[in-house]
Amino acid sequence: MAVCVALLAGCGADAESPVAQAPAPSSAAPSAASSSTPPPAPDSFTLVATGDVLVHQGRALTAGALQPDGSWDFSAVFAGVAPVLQAADLAICHLETPVAPVGGPYSGYPSFAAQPEIVDALADAGYDLCSTASNHSVDDGFDGLVRTLDALDAAGIAHTGTHRTADEPPTVVDVGGVRVGHVATTFSLNGVPLPADAPWAVDTFAAPDVSGVLADAAAARAAGAEVVVASVHCCAEYDHAPTAAQEEAVRTLLASADVDLVLGHHAHVVQPFEQIGGEWVAYGLGNHLAEHATRGYDTEDSVIARFTFTRGQSGRFTVSQAEAVPVRIDVGAEEVRLVPADPESAARIGAVLDSRGAVAAGLSIVPG
Repeated sequence: MAVCVALLAGCGADAESPVAQAPAPSSAAPSAASSSTPPPAPDSFTLVATGDVLVHQGRALTAGALQPDGSWDFSAVFAGVAPVLQAADLAICHLETPVAPVGGPYSGYPSFAAQPEIVDALADAGYDLCSTASNHSVDDGFDGLVRTLDALDAAGIAHTGTHRTADEPPTVVDVGGVRVGHVATTFSLNGVPLPADAPWAVDTFAAPDVSGVLADAAAARAAGAEVVVASVHCCAEYDHAPTAAQEEAVRTLLASADVDLVLGHHAHVVQPFEQIGGEWVAYGLGNHLAEHATRGYDTEDSVIARFTFTRGQSGRFTVSQAEAVPVRIDVGAEEVRLVPADPESAARIGAVLDSRGAVAAGLSIVPG
């Protein structure tokens, strides 16, 4: 679903717009535009979120996306999961790496600069909003960071976690009349320093201290967000269990009245879902798109988190339904596709998701 980027100014015509200043029609009968009223805000909406998007180079993924004219098309990669994404009211991705200029040069691990066409594929698949704070955010310098945000803007995808200027407003999007804020942070930049003249370029934190994230969440609330989602890129790779620092950071975030949901990234394997104080965390959504050199490991397991938010009698939105859709990254000889998890993969993913009692707390694990 397309959403409106509703920063501090909001969406639609403002008081200074020509539409707002146009004189009323002279006819006694009111026009459709003048007599209509905005539809009421919905009582519920559905949010989906997925894991790390990394475009490794020189393997099946790029081989399958390369077109005869030298361009790149990654749309087929997401075709198997696009219906789930497009059915949601808000779809959130985690674009872990910067994109290169059109035509390259491109680079993969350990310092990424991916084909910018990956952003078009994300938009076509149904993504509305992406977090961009990760340990690879400045792999291609500040220019690469800005280029990535420009590409997301051009594709109509909102973003949070990295910044072109020091005074950017909070990211708040309009989801059918509900304003949803999104904040993001990363625990590491792989030792790459932030630009001396742009220390604000990436939102970072030293786990478990999330004071900066809480300040950003409060700013999103002040900007009108009724729901705030925090994306946290942390802490240990290839481990299904969250670290102690990761757990402490999550508990601090969910204890705040300004944060309603936490989404985790970076582990490259699926980590548990857990309900804490009535609110949910997905500690790690695994890879959404990646092609590690090793094959057949849990790095090819993935999950789509789906949360339905419902407005209660107090007027506040809370999660009324938590769901997880197991997904598999299918790596072939000449192409990569995202597909519903096979029974063996789904069982393995489900065991991890439920390792902290998520199913008993209300999580439904459903087929894609």
